[in-house]
Amino acid sequence: MASNTDFVQYVADQCAGAGEIAVKKMFGDYGIYCDGKIFGLICDDCFYLKPTEAGRALLRTVELSPPYEGAKDYFLITDLDDRDYLSALVRETCKALPDPKPKKKRKS
Repeated sequence: MASNTDFVQYVADQCAGAGEIAVKKMFGDYGIYCDGKIFGLICDDCFYLKPTEAGRALLRTVELSPPYEGAKDYFLITDLDDRDYLSALVRETCKALPDPKPKKKRKS
């Protein structure tokens, strides 16, 4: 089951205090990015955050769950209504994640 676009937009809006938020459709669901760095997934109308120690330290409740069958566990974030909390969580998670690898230029 794919995610509802209204839910995807709501999560993106709630995270907006962390930086420039973008969502990209991936395999029927969505990857969510902050300043070009992927930090989570939105699958089946649930928000999953990449696990980091920085994120764990801020979580009010730690709940681990795979976003899809066969995936590694992510933090399942159910407290989506507190915009400041969510933005801080995303900001600290992104600080702990490695920078994205530069894309290779295609030969023409």
